[in-house]
Amino acid sequence: MATVELTFSALPAHVRTARLVATAIARRTGVAEAILDEVRLAVGEACSRAVEAHRLHCPGEPVRIELRDDAGRFEVTVTDAAPSEDVTPQVLEANGNLMPEIDNLGIAVIAGLADDVEVLPGPKGMRIRMSWPASPNGIAAL
Repeated sequence: MATVELTFSALPAHVRTARLVATAIARRTGVAEAILDEVRLAVGEACSRAVEAHRLHCPGEPVRIELRDDAGRFEVTVTDAAPSEDVTPQVLEANGNLMPEIDNLGIAVIAGLADDVEVLPGPKGMRIRMSWPASPNGIAAL
């Protein structure tokens, strides 16, 4: 399991860099070309949400992204340090619908783009984990 960690200051301009890095690593880990746009958009949405939360609550804290290749899946976790009002971990339903407690358009967009999504709010920040299938040998399936 290979892991890449990226932290960046809460500036909208850095979201583009995060999207580019995530797409490059997804391609390298074997995510199919057909779904790379979904990876790029979902990571951009999660990072934009984190940047906005930081700008409101903790502008000096960095946004953290963890990208990993784990057992045939490409997984991205975006973590912010902004306090969350709802501290109960929530998971998306199997059909991709958001649990009723999470009413956030950005998270709904992510759920529509990622193969698997987990949203973990907490008193010291929110963590959004997204994953997509990847070829185990690092070469995208045709």
